[in-house]
Amino acid sequence: MISLEEAVVARMSSHGHHFEILVEPEKGWGIKQDKVDPEEVNWDNVVAAREVYTDASKAKKAGKDILKDAFDTTEFTEIAPKILKKGELQLTTDQRRKMQEKKHKEVVNTLARECINPQTDTPHPPKRIKKALDEVGFKADPFKSARRQIEEIFDDLRPIIPIKMARAEIRVKVPPQYASKAYGYLKQFDMLNENWLNNGSLQVNIQIPSGVQNKVFNELNSMTHGDAETELVKTI
Repeated sequence: MISLEEAVVARMSSHGHHFEILVEPEKGWGIKQDKVDPEEVNWDNVVAAREVYTDASKAKKAGKDILKDAFDTTEFTEIAPKILKKGELQLTTDQRRKMQEKKHKEVVNTLARECINPQTDTPHPPKRIKKALDEVGFKADPFKSARRQIEEIFDDLRPIIPIKMARAEIRVKVPPQYASKAYGYLKQFDMLNENWLNNGSLQVNIQIPSGVQNKVFNELNSMTHGDAETELVKTI
């Protein structure tokens, strides 16, 4: 379940009764706008409690007879989507500001991770990206995905900083004593091929966002005490 601090109230009135649930605002908004299928939702990640209230602030729960009368069911997973779709999802000014700040940071970090300066083939620092976003007047929409907002703003960034989306193919070779641990780390990335050598060493090519190259190199060097071999094969 999400924390009460993360939750906002979604409310609706029906059959002479008032109903409220406590939801995570971004996920709740996704369901309200039909961007998320309620049948595929893990409600424990969406709500603070699997309860329908008549007054959430006082923790007053709706009775089963009232729920049955209004929704023809007492099942929370059937009632919650109806409240979200037909009712209101209200944010305080402070909640909206915090969500906007969180989404802005996500946009900055995604650009820093997945983009490079094509003049130098190196990542842009997050501070430089943030400054460029400020210069084009970007205001994060707390209810849109970071990726969609990046698509909408990307062309506006080009006159401000040299930037392009890029992925890097990296060849990695790890000595046998560190191979198992390194494999556990590397499998989070796209593995283009995997080759276990006769001596137990691991040799693999991975594809990663170009902006995380240094982080990956540092992680591998740390877990192998500098014995991993890494090579940039190409930037795509």
